Amino acid sequence: MTARFALILVAAFALVRGAAAQGPLVDASWLAANLEAPGVVALDIRADRKDYERAHVPGAIHSSYARDGWRVTGATGTPDMLPGPSALGALIGGLGIGNDDHVVVVAAGTSAADMSSATRVYWSFRMASHAKVSVLDGGMAAWSADPMSPVEAGERKRQAQLFKVTPLPRLVASRADVQHAIGARAPLADIRPSDQYLGVNKTAKVARRGTLPGAVNLPDSWLTQDNGGKFRSAAALRKLVASAGVPVDGDVIAFCNTGQLGSIGWFVLSEILGNPRARLYDGSMVEWAADPAAPIVVKIDSSGT
Repeated sequence: MTARFALILVAAFALVRGAAAQGPLVDASWLAANLEAPGVVALDIRADRKDYERAHVPGAIHSSYARDGWRVTGATGTPDMLPGPSALGALIGGLGIGNDDHVVVVAAGTSAADMSSATRVYWSFRMASHAKVSVLDGGMAAWSADPMSPVEAGERKRQAQLFKVTPLPRLVASRADVQHAIGARAPLADIRPSDQYLGVNKTAKVARRGTLPGAVNLPDSWLTQDNGGKFRSAAALRKLVASAGVPVDGDVIAFCNTGQLGSIGWFVLSEILGNPRARLYDGSMVEWAADPAAPIVVKIDSSGT
């Protein structure tokens, strides 16, 4: 082996090993190249463990986003809130994930709404001050789209670790922050489907129809290609965000019903478009609408139909 060829091999190996320091969104080819890299952990968050056990990314561990405690009832009774630091640390550490691991979150990848489960888990890691985390673009659907991509059946487990959570409050907006934003006419981005934004329909968990005063609508379905699991390009997202009236710079609060769909809006604004002042309203409309005195705007009154 010549010295030149040896250097090329070393450089290529370093490139693959160093790829673990990738950005917030990685594709299936990146994950395939880094499955064996030290410290890279694929975290399959599909709701049904049976789906995971039938076929998953080789080496991936599983934690059901819907069932395993990624969202809990808050101290004030608001459902689907971020767990406290000790509970979040116990959840993550119990999966065998440490503070030095690079986590790749794998959702099913069937729609923008499904991908919002991945961005919500991603946001949870970032709220713990864990920067080594990415979302698999397109989720398991993107991984399985290539017939050459290997899959594994059964279950993988890792030895539990101590995971230290250091809260990062700049990523979350409280109800008081939202009240201030309304008073200051600061940007608020409603990431729900347009019928819920307009007040035509609502989900069962939300007490009243409508949206926050002054909010503009950036539906989650706009953010992925054909409402599938793959995100649009940064250039396309920038145009769509601007056309919705959402600023790409400066203070902006994303919200939805329970803080899940809102997380995909936050992910686009903060992580893809690079706005560090974007925040997610964790309580969202479930918390806001529960207070009869909190103002809500109904843009289309369908109560008589």
